[in-house]
Amino acid sequence: MKLICHTYIAERSPFIVGFTPNASMHTAHHILIYGCETPGRWERDSPRLVWDCGEMSPGQQMGYARGPTCKTGSQIVYAWAKDAPPLQLPEGVAFKVGKGTGINHLVLQVHYAHVEPFLMGATDKSGIILSVLPSTTNKVTKTAGVYLLGTNGMIRAGEEEHFESACKIEEPVVMHPFAFRTHTHGLGKVVTGYKIDKDGKWHLIGKHDPQEPQMFYPVKDNKLVVEYGDVLAARCTMYNFRDVDTYVGPTGNDEMCNFYMMYYVDGDKPLDQKYCFTLGPKYYYWNVDPKIEYIPPTIDKSASLLEE
Repeated sequence: MKLICHTYIAERSPFIVGFTPNASMHTAHHILIYGCETPGRWERDSPRLVWDCGEMSPGQQMGYARGPTCKTGSQIVYAWAKDAPPLQLPEGVAFKVGKGTGINHLVLQVHYAHVEPFLMGATDKSGIILSVLPSTTNKVTKTAGVYLLGTNGMIRAGEEEHFESACKIEEPVVMHPFAFRTHTHGLGKVVTGYKIDKDGKWHLIGKHDPQEPQMFYPVKDNKLVVEYGDVLAARCTMYNFRDVDTYVGPTGNDEMCNFYMMYYVDGDKPLDQKYCFTLGPKYYYWNVDPKIEYIPPTIDKSASLLEE
């Protein structure tokens, strides 16, 4: 898997209200849009600059300049895979970018299976078309954000495994989840996300089969609120049908466990904390996490089932 990045100055489009994919899963494995304070590479006189922003094997070269996706201030704004359809944000909600938001640049990260044709002069127009509103609009009253739960870890050949993560919200922010997205590679069976409230009650945010189009789906309960002291938790249930152990990593032969929660807040202060990652199996599970006092048996069973 090869990761290619290109940057765009965010101040040109202050409010993003929709995302329309211009891509095919036959060309691009998946596409991410990052908000960066400073991009991994940027040259004022080279607006079409692209760079290798992936985790490559030692000595592996692609013919592009190297650099991270973001040099500073990385956050995920949008993610697409498996021919997912467009996404329109709820009325009044927008991703706010540009001056004072911490997002000075948008970086498009495209995951290709092969980039050799591009080095020989071939071109590709894969990307995301943004629907935007100007800074003068009075239609935006809420700010969107994305919170990502994920893991490292590994799964033994021929076994089923739970890749789990959980983090406590420690900021005085009231979040209203409205969409979620799941992502694994080929071994994922179901990905599920929950809110655990301060009384220990589990509330489903969403679950889905990661082998289906990896779009943002509506949350289970549109009245759900996540606030200070709540715990967000996610599980990816995987079955390794291969005859070799598989580790979390960036290539198609590796695995990933991601649960994205898209939310809005009233006003313009989203959560500063953007990510929640654990070591995953065999080092981390919900039942060894002191933040999780009790896992109801019904939740433990339901989290790994698509149909209950």
